[in-house]
Amino acid sequence: MVFTGIIAFAIEIPSGIISAFQKGDASALSVYFSSTLELTLHDKEEIYSRSQAEVILHKFFSDNPPSQFKIIHQGGKEQSKYAIGTMTSGSKSFRVTFLLKTEENKVLIHQLRIENEYVE
Repeated sequence: MVFTGIIAFAIEIPSGIISAFQKGDASALSVYFSSTLELTLHDKEEIYSRSQAEVILHKFFSDNPPSQFKIIHQGGKEQSKYAIGTMTSGSKSFRVTFLLKTEENKVLIHQLRIENEYVE
């Protein structure tokens, strides 16, 4: 039996991304950043270089060390995928959304949003 095309090229979320969020490891996460990244953090949205985004996330993880991270939804098409997750840090909860695209046979994050998740 031969499987063709579409399934072979579908993007999977690399386990390294999930692990980096679980550990709060900005350096490990930055390996998956595109050369420029649209980063939204606490309602501030900017486009940063890979190294700038790493520094910003290092501070964020330092201030908000994760105790839990899990993907709650994912979807997309062959060459792009998005994922929505939740990250818990102490009594705080954050909604994490990222967009992945394939670039030179690598799956890279092009957009990353980390927003306060308000629980009533």
